Amino acid sequence: MHSSLLLRRSRLARSLMAATQPRVATRYASSIGFPTFSSYDSKIQSSEPTTFARHSPLLSFQTRAFSSSDSYKLSSFAEPEPTLFVPPAAAEEKDDPDALLRSDIRTMGSLLGKVMEESTLHQVEGMRALAKKWRADKTPEALQALALYAANLDNQDLQRVSRAFTHFMALANAAEQHHRVRRLGSTTASSGLYNKPDSCGGVLPALLKEHEPEEIFEALTSQVTELILTAHPTQVNRRTILSKQRRIQDILTQADKLREQGNASGFEQATLDDALLREISSLWLSDEVSRFKPTPEDEAERGTLVVETVLWDTVPLFLRKLNATCIQYLGQPLPLDSQVLKFGSWMGGDRDGNPNVKPDTTRRVCKTNRAKAARLFAADLESLYSELSLTVATDEVLSKVDDPREPYRAYLRPMIEKLKITQAWAESTEMAPPPGVYVSKEEFMEELLVLHRSLCDTGNAVTADGRLTDIIRKVTAFGLTLIPLDVRQESGRHEEAIDSITRFLGLGSYSDWDEDTKISWLSQQIASKRPLLRKGIWREHPKFFSETCCDTLEIHEMIAEQPEGSLGAYVISQATSASDVLAVLLLQLDAGVKKPLRVAPLFETLDDLNGATDTMRKLFSLPVYMGIIQGKQEVMIGYSDSAKDAGRLSAIFAQYQTQESLRHLAEEFNIDMTFFHGKGGTVGRGGNPQTFLAIMSHAPNTINGKFRVTEQGEMIHQNFGHYQRAERTLDIYTAAVLAERLKKRPAPKPEWRALMQEMSDISCAAYRAVVRGDERFVPYFRAATPESEFASLKIGSRPAKRKAGGGVESLRAIPWNFAWTQTRFNLPTWLGVGHAIDHCLKDETKAPILRDMYEGWDSFRTMVDLVEMILSKSEPAIAKHYEELLCTDPQAKELGEITRQYHLDTEKAILDLTGHTNLGENNFILQRALGVRNPYVDCLNVLQAETLKRIRANPEEKVLEDALLTTITGISNGMGNTG
Repeated sequence: MHSSLLLRRSRLARSLMAATQPRVATRYASSIGFPTFSSYDSKIQSSEPTTFARHSPLLSFQTRAFSSSDSYKLSSFAEPEPTLFVPPAAAEEKDDPDALLRSDIRTMGSLLGKVMEESTLHQVEGMRALAKKWRADKTPEALQALALYAANLDNQDLQRVSRAFTHFMALANAAEQHHRVRRLGSTTASSGLYNKPDSCGGVLPALLKEHEPEEIFEALTSQVTELILTAHPTQVNRRTILSKQRRIQDILTQADKLREQGNASGFEQATLDDALLREISSLWLSDEVSRFKPTPEDEAERGTLVVETVLWDTVPLFLRKLNATCIQYLGQPLPLDSQVLKFGSWMGGDRDGNPNVKPDTTRRVCKTNRAKAARLFAADLESLYSELSLTVATDEVLSKVDDPREPYRAYLRPMIEKLKITQAWAESTEMAPPPGVYVSKEEFMEELLVLHRSLCDTGNAVTADGRLTDIIRKVTAFGLTLIPLDVRQESGRHEEAIDSITRFLGLGSYSDWDEDTKISWLSQQIASKRPLLRKGIWREHPKFFSETCCDTLEIHEMIAEQPEGSLGAYVISQATSASDVLAVLLLQLDAGVKKPLRVAPLFETLDDLNGATDTMRKLFSLPVYMGIIQGKQEVMIGYSDSAKDAGRLSAIFAQYQTQESLRHLAEEFNIDMTFFHGKGGTVGRGGNPQTFLAIMSHAPNTINGKFRVTEQGEMIHQNFGHYQRAERTLDIYTAAVLAERLKKRPAPKPEWRALMQEMSDISCAAYRAVVRGDERFVPYFRAATPESEFASLKIGSRPAKRKAGGGVESLRAIPWNFAWTQTRFNLPTWLGVGHAIDHCLKDETKAPILRDMYEGWDSFRTMVDLVEMILSKSEPAIAKHYEELLCTDPQAKELGEITRQYHLDTEKAILDLTGHTNLGENNFILQRALGVRNPYVDCLNVLQAETLKRIRANPEEKVLEDALLTTITGISNGMGNTG
């Protein structure tokens, strides 16, 4: 090539690289055939380190010496020129479906390495190398070498290295979650939903083999899945960090689209690479630690973020795809008013054990939610206004407007103004809604339907089926309250309030009455409708009414003030008797609640579950109660606390039997019963990462198209933090509830039930012998886990314990599981299970029945497979390291040895039953994730154990508290949940 042409090209390349986006210019120059600095540099062969500074202003603050001989060059934290667009020839294997995942993780890890300090990078790579060696050798000496490395870090370095591993885990999570959606792309049906067994795109055609289209359509359009967002006392990720992670997933999605196009320019590719660098740099330079303990209102704000930024647009998009799927397979469109999905919240309404949730808290959160809904709907109507310039409308619309030239715009203008007035009221301190605001969603819905009818009747159905249909479906899903709040309070608070009333009225102590007397008196008062107390009188008589009692009474006053639709159910935690339910009804009526909230008793412990049917039978036998509920009853099943009380296996069988028994009771009394499932994110708390299988494993005919379930804390972000994951989650829920209703499932054989009951008893006894019966357990638990440090961390508005002091029984189920998840021992999930399975396998008459159960009973097999999955994620050697570093009591260490042997015995029993050689060997996705995560989580565990040791010696050291919270976040991200 002529030297003058080379010179001109070189000058052009250099001038491009001096522009505002030098890296973009570099990639652009390369794409049009100009050599760049990078291409020249690659030809330079020198053993001397050269100054390396990335061609981006984002790294102008960070210039370092780089040598091709650096030990970390090819690690996940160091790649000379990381990019999302690896040339095909550079990919590990062109046909490898996970090559892009590894490339994304390597790219993001390398970018993270480039923005962190040089010394931190070397420390990170040093620990990572030792962790990989331990993974390869699995010797105590290798783990000890890793622990020694952490012990030699000073406090500041301990915190910085923890941050690096924690951010890497978050980035790896983002890449994995995105890759799962990416892999699903090849299974997308023409309707837009996936042609998979756990998607509506696969379930509908499968059901057509056994059912008529009309039957399926009726089942689908009458079903309701209601997802209740709840706060989490161990919520660790800041809202700011979650937003950045969501933007990173957007970038990965855009990169996929460019790859699919096949002709993306270097400029486009480099633009995305730089956008990714900006987000990762911003992550590293942001403070990921919450400096202030969140209030319940802060938690509510965080919880509604996912509704505003993701679900608001994802729900109508999913319903649009579901509509297309219905047309394709069932020949009918989804009705506009079909309420397939609903949303609710406990954030701002759950006061069980949380003294920070006051009546005013719930008032403010309800109004804030109304303000957000009004703002979102106003923006939607303004967009609709810009579209509807049509001049032809029906008389129904024309009769309501002054300007017939553009009737739809004239119709929408007052609606938009009314929404803005509604928002202004909701943002004010005025509680009662003034005239001229939207209060009822029915009013708003009817006005929208008028528009829809007019467009359809004037030949503009295609226009009606656009943005207007999406808005109508949003009204159906979210209403004017965005997410209605449930109210939750423990039964003891209601008993205290009723007791104060009876003593004030001179009737004696309600708490001293027997159950029959309580039921009789409560029934009489409910029927009489005569007020027991004058409003506010309790504040005048502190001798009778304590502060907590006043708070309970004022909660019901608050309920009476709320416009319809603001609140959902009233959940009674620790419900044990019929009087617990009647007490709440009486308190609502006495406060002037015109239409009482439905009262849902929450049966949590093993005894409560076993007694639930007798409790509900007493209620259904009361005419006054039946008159109020009008044939509908909601019952909440507690998964977390029952598992904490009796162990996983025993709790599962009790939940299964309770739902079966309550279903038969509901049929006997002709009651439409809805079960509200209080499942946590982790397996130990009743959750199941395989949502479809979890729903299908419920007792037959207990869901019947009505599925209400909690989504807690971190799981909200995991399931709904990005629009692709949110759509997939909504699809799975909808498909599972439909399949559960229509797919025939055999009832468990009598011999299965009998053996399951025996196993339940054995498992419960083994679990309680350790957790309750061994005096070494509480000291061991508190020393060998971070449980004692939770209270000082600013990661939730609700205390970790219902009551100060006490042992494991006073600890909430979430931090109970959370502590064991952090040490990767996961004890609540498997303890007792191995005892029961091993007992049966050793009995020649029971072993064949047990194996038959695993093959033929979906519910049992799902439980076993989940335990296997958790065992494969567990690491007893890491738990032992915590013990050795933190436990000083020899007896506590002795118990640790015993429990680790139980873990090993459980592994053997599970492998024997499943026929597997290795844990989780048939779960490719899990094995892939563990292969990526384990070395990094190992480092975080060792860093956390060292941090705990130092904190307990010097609790005032602020940087150590930051380091602890950082490791908690990282381990949570690595394990996929927080407990």
